Amino acid sequence: MKGFKTTAALALGIAITIASPAAAQEVRLMTGPQGGVWVPLGGQLKDLWEKAVPGLKIQNLPGAGIANVRGIEENKAEIGFGNSISTVDALAGREPFNKPHKNVCNIATLYPQYFQILVRTDANIKSVADLKGKSITTQQRGNTGELITRQILQVNGITYNDVKMSFVSYTDSVSQMQDGHAVAFTLGTTIPAGSVLDLATARDITLLDLSGSLAGMKKLNPGYTLVNVPGKTYPKNDKDTQVIGYATHVVASCNLPEATVYAMTKAIAQNIATLATVNKAMTGLTPKQMAEDIGIPFHKGAARFYKESGVNVVTN
Repeated sequence: MKGFKTTAALALGIAITIASPAAAQEVRLMTGPQGGVWVPLGGQLKDLWEKAVPGLKIQNLPGAGIANVRGIEENKAEIGFGNSISTVDALAGREPFNKPHKNVCNIATLYPQYFQILVRTDANIKSVADLKGKSITTQQRGNTGELITRQILQVNGITYNDVKMSFVSYTDSVSQMQDGHAVAFTLGTTIPAGSVLDLATARDITLLDLSGSLAGMKKLNPGYTLVNVPGKTYPKNDKDTQVIGYATHVVASCNLPEATVYAMTKAIAQNIATLATVNKAMTGLTPKQMAEDIGIPFHKGAARFYKESGVNVVTN
C-alpha cells in the first residue's frame, strides 16, 4: 500500500508539472497596425486560445510582420502574425534583419496576402514607374507592407528619395488619400481591404496591375508570387488585377511549451468558421493547408497536431 501511495503521489506530481506551464501562463500576442485585419483576428484568437487552455492569459499588442518576428526573437512577445517572405528572411538573417533568428517557429499558414497599390484615378498613374515624384502613403517602417513598397519601387528604378513618402497607419493613409496629401496608397493585407473600401466611398481609386514587377521581386525574395484580385472587389475596378502575393501565418517562440502550442493549433483548426467571420479568406481552411511548407520549421506542438491530422511537417 505504501508503494502504491508513493507511486500515486509521484504520478500526481508529474501531472501537475506537465499542466502547470499552461495553467499559469501569460502569453503576449503581437498583431498588426490599427485598421488592418490582424487586430480583430488577434482578438478572436485570444478568445479561442483562452478557452482552449485553462488559465492561459493572452495580452494583445500592436505590431507588424517584421516587428513581430523581431519581437519574438528578442523575447518581447511569445506569438504573433507573420508574413512568409519576411519570416524566411529573418531565419536567414537577410535584410532588414541583422542576424539569423533562431527562436521563431511556425504554427500555421492562415491565408494569402495581397500587396496592393491603390492610386487616385484622377492622378492618371498607370504603372509603378509613374509613381516617381509622387506622394505615397504606406505603413510604418518595420511593417512588411513598407518593405515591399521599397522593394517594388527599387525594381522599377525608384528610391524613397525619388518620391514623397508617408509612414502611417491604414486609417491615416486613407485620410491622406482623401484630402489630397497622397496620390498612392500601398498596403499588404487581405482582400477586400476594409481601409480601401473606406477610401473608395470618398474617392475614385484604381488598383494597379503589378505583374510586370514579379521577375524583379522574385530576385529579391523567391517567395513572391502573383495573386489575382477579382474584378469588382473594389468599386469601379471591374477587371481582374494581378498583384504581388505571399502568405500570412502564425509564428511563436520555439521555447513556448509544446502542450500550449498543440492546444492553440488545434483551436485554430476547430474554429475556422468562426475565424472566417473576421476574414473570409480563411473559409474552408484545412489542417493540410495550415501545415503548408513555406520554408519555416514548425513548433513541436503544432507538428504534433498535424501528425494526428495525417500531415507530417519539418520541426525546429
